This record gives sequence, C-alpha cells and structure tokens, in this order.
Amino acid sequence: MRRIGSAAAVLALLVAAGPALAATEFYQSVDRAEVGTEDTFALTVVVSNAPDGAELRLPRGDGFEVLSKSQSTQMSYSFGSGGGSMQRMQKHTLVLRANQPGTLTIPPSVLKSDDGTLQTDALTVKVVAGNVQPDPPPRRGGMGRPPPGNAQGAPQQPGNLPDPFAGLLQGLAGMDDLQRQLQEQLAQQQEELEAEDAAIPRGDSDLFIRASLSRDDVYVGEQINYTLHIYSRLDLSSVDAVIMPKLEGFWSEDLDTPTQLSSDTKTVNGVPYRVFLLRRRALFPVTAGTLTIEPASADITTGFLFQGRRVQRKSQELTLKVKPLPAGAPAGMAPGNVGQWRLTAQAAEGQVELGQPITVRLVLEGRGNLKNVGVPPLVGPAELKIYEPTLTDTPAGKGKMGGRRVLEYLVLPQNTGTFTLPSVAFPYFDPESQRYEVSRTPPLTFTVVPGAGGPAPAAGAPTAGLPPDPGPRNVLSAGGLRPLRVAAALVPPSPPLHGARWYAWALAAPLALLALVLAGAAWSNRSRDVDAGTLRKQQARAARKRLAAAERLVSGKAETFYAEVERALLAFLESRLGEPVQGLTRGPLEQKLRAAGAKDALVAAVAQVLDTCEMGRFAPGAVSGSREKLLDQAEAAMEGWS
Repeated sequence: MRRIGSAAAVLALLVAAGPALAATEFYQSVDRAEVGTEDTFALTVVVSNAPDGAELRLPRGDGFEVLSKSQSTQMSYSFGSGGGSMQRMQKHTLVLRANQPGTLTIPPSVLKSDDGTLQTDALTVKVVAGNVQPDPPPRRGGMGRPPPGNAQGAPQQPGNLPDPFAGLLQGLAGMDDLQRQLQEQLAQQQEELEAEDAAIPRGDSDLFIRASLSRDDVYVGEQINYTLHIYSRLDLSSVDAVIMPKLEGFWSEDLDTPTQLSSDTKTVNGVPYRVFLLRRRALFPVTAGTLTIEPASADITTGFLFQGRRVQRKSQELTLKVKPLPAGAPAGMAPGNVGQWRLTAQAAEGQVELGQPITVRLVLEGRGNLKNVGVPPLVGPAELKIYEPTLTDTPAGKGKMGGRRVLEYLVLPQNTGTFTLPSVAFPYFDPESQRYEVSRTPPLTFTVVPGAGGPAPAAGAPTAGLPPDPGPRNVLSAGGLRPLRVAAALVPPSPPLHGARWYAWALAAPLALLALVLAGAAWSNRSRDVDAGTLRKQQARAARKRLAAAERLVSGKAETFYAEVERALLAFLESRLGEPVQGLTRGPLEQKLRAAGAKDALVAAVAQVLDTCEMGRFAPGAVSGSREKLLDQAEAAMEGWS
C-alpha cells in the first residue's frame, strides 16, 4: 500500500506541474539500403506526440509483402525552468520482404487528425535476386510534413520551429538503432499477431489463448505456420498439458517449442498484454477444400508458490481454404514439389579410365517440405551402370523449413567411349508466382578411356568377360580387376593343444580360483553372523542417545520434538527386532512385537508413546500431559526390553 501511495503522490505532482506535450514528430526508416528477394528487412514508423484521435495509415504496395507487425509505446517526462513537458512516442515495426528485383519504393506513412494531415517521405530500397549481407547503417525518411493541398490549420513542422527537445529526440533515435537488431531477431523467431486478430473474450479477458495462421488461403503443399500464444495480464507460474489439435489433412513439422516462459508486450484494443509463445508448427495441407483446425488447450498455473491457481484455457477454432494446384502440371510433377527449389548436378571428372567409378551428385536446395519432395532419378545409356543413390538431407535450421537434399550416385562405365547423362528436370509449383517452374541440370558428358595395363576393347564391344591373363602375379590395375592366381603349398599339421605342458595348468586354474572365491564368501558370512548381535546393541545405544537429544527440544517446536521422540523409539525397536518397522501401522507392529516375545504391557506402552507422538505432530492442542512425561514413557518402553 505504501508503494501505491507513493506512485499516486508522484502522479499528483506530475498533474499539478501540468506537463505539456511537445511538438509532433513523424518519420519512417528502413534498416537496410540493399536487400535480396529472399531477405527480410524492417520498416520503422515513429510517431512522437500524436494529436488525440489521430489515425495512422501504414505504407501499402504491391512491391513488398508484410510478414509481421509490432507496436511499442514509450513515455518520458522532463522538467526545466520553463515548466514540465511530456514525450509520448509510438513505434510501429513492420518486417517486409520484396517481391522482385529492382528498385522498391515504399510509400509514405500518413497521420490524419482534426488539425490536418502529416506524411513522411517515401523510401527507396535496392532489391537484388537471392540474399545479400545486411547493411549496418540505417536509412531514415524525412520528417513529417503536410502533403500538397493540405487543409488550412494543419500543424506546422517541427523543423520550422525551434525545438527545445531536439536533444532528447536524438537520444531516442540512437536508442532505436540499438534496439533494431533485437527487434529483427524477434521478428524472425516469432510471427507477430495483429491486434485485431486477437479478439478479447468476454469471460477470460485477463488470460486467454489464441491460435493463428500465417495465411488463410493457400495451395495444396504450400507451407503455412500455425502459432499458439498466451495473452495474459496475470503472473504465470507454469504451463502444463498443452494439447495440440489433431491437424488432420496436414503434414506438420515443429518449428519452435519453447522450454521456458518468455514474453513480449502487445496492445490489444488499447489493453496491454504479455504474450507468451507456446507452439509454432509448419503445416503443409495435403488435400484441397476448406479445412478446420480444432482448438488447442493448455493448463496454466497463475501466481507464485502457494498463491497459484490452476486454470484451463482453449484457443479458437480456425478454418483454412486450400486451393488445388492449377491445371497444366509438367510431366514428372510430384504432389509434394511445392515451394521454391533449384536442382543442380555435380560430377568429379569428365574423363575416367575403364573400370573406375564416377560420382555424380544431384543437389536440391530451396524452401518447402524437404521430406516430401520427389526428385526424378538419374538415368543414362546402357553402357553406364547406375547404382541406387545415397540420400542426405540437411534442414534449413531452427524456425525454417526447407534445406538441402543430396543424392549421390555411383556410375560405373561398361565400355570405352564418350557417353552423356541427360539433363534431369525437377518440376515444382511456386505458390508465390502461382505457376509451375522446372529446374534443370545441364547434361553431363564423360569420356571413358582404356585403363593402364589393359588392352583397348573394340568400339562397342562389351567388357563383361575376363581380360587376358596379365601374368603369374595378382594384379589390380587402373584397367580393372584381373583374375586371381593363388599358389597352394602343403604343410604338416601343427601339434594338438592338449599335448602342450601348460594345457593341464590352464584347466586347473579356474577351479582353484572358484574355490578361493567360495572360501572368502563363507568367511565373510561367518563374520557377519558374529557381528549381528553387536550391531543391534550399537543401534540400541544410538536410539537411546537420540532420545536423550530429544530432551533439548522440550521447549522447542511441538512438531520437531514429537517427531524426534518417535524416530528414537522406532530406531530402538528396529534394533531389537532386527528388521525395519518404519511405516508399519499399529496392528502389524504389535504383531511383530509379540512375536519377538514382548509382553502385552510393553506393547501397550509402545503404542501409547507412538500415538501421543502422532497426535503431537498433527494436533498439538489435543495432547494431554507434559513433554517430560512423554520422555519418561519412551525411556520406560526401551528399558522394558532389558
């Protein structure tokens, strides 16, 4: 309550000081001057001290794709000799990707209010095919200014008036540069949900789960991302029993499954929430039509330690429209060949000797469902024997789908001459361009020459038979395998093992070792039997010492005292009975005591002490008699065995 009172006092002072909003500042910037068609870049739109009720319109265009959006708000106060001022800055970050190479023009952002209209400068970005390295220095658009023909009464530009907060704004701009890299990483790891996509439920406005799809209209085999988030205004302790939907009609792969709770801040309908990522999966629909994704659920524990409360929340149901692949598919098109792919061929040499293998690699790289693509086989003339390939897949990495598939073929020439492996065509459907593409490898030509040390076969003659005898020795030359020549020699057999002198000793050694082991075990058992009585006496003395130690706890906590007396008595009984009694109920314990020769009076005394200890641990107020009396009863129960 003191903290709340202090905060209220500070707020009252701020209100009494009457801080005034500084002039409006409005600009946009991009973090890279040159990007590739496979890269993403960030557009940041900053509005400082926007008028009340102002409407912001972010850039739109056909030349780029908006992958995610995020929004943050910063507040700052400053006091001076002229009074106080308040700075309110809203920052919108859009993660974009260019659609085609060339010069990309990003339209200006527009801010409309009752005072008029402001707009930023348009930005241009150079776009090349593929990937490029990111540029460290950002580019920033111009300050907000009214467009031509602006209505009268529009606010004047901050650049035309002396700005007493220019130093503050420059410092904030420097902070933007430091935060930009972190924002880009977050944009790559987590798909941002727009505020309007996460409607706040009426009954669970403080804690709810929302599922989202990166797109709601895709082709068969095209990748979409399914993301599950928790929106919370409460403290979360743990999330258990996350039950994902069955995802029937999809091929799915895990992209991100966090092991720890980490949150981001988002505003939904003006209400700030902490958003936690639960799951992210890549989905590839395998059938066309309208598919339904059932709700997911999770058990969530709120609060901390003993103040926690366990609740269950469910997400909403999602629907997805899946379009079939268009007609006119090229020959050899497999249903899983959807995405952006490139097929290349690699060969070690263009000229080989007869009998030597040729290694040919088909390499498929790109984005899509790597596990479900179908690469056409390598074929060639009959003079080249092509063996089954070895397949190696290298995924793209965490959070991404696609990667690289290598099919390594072993090709063995059967004749000399010049042979050509024809081009391999890999047809696929590109959902971004919405058309079929074919990636082809160039033909591979090899010249097979006779091997060294072997005769040259006639043109077109097969070499399946054995070549002429190269001589009396075994030869493995570059020309291939030569027939084996083995010279045999007769030698007398070696003498049998049982005739050796050491054979009898080797048979007797295991028996002697076994006798020693048995003798040692017998001696150990006798020693243990002799010491069993001594061990029980030592245990009894230790139990009495423990009871004496309980006397020092007479004035301490009741639970600790009664537990110590109970443990001392049970330890004494174990030493007398020679077996553990911890955990036995009263009936089995009394039976063991009577079986060991204890009289009924002693059994009753032991039961009374144990019952008193149990009542003292769990209901101290119900115990009658002093703690010293209980110690005397426990000691008497022990002495009754003497």
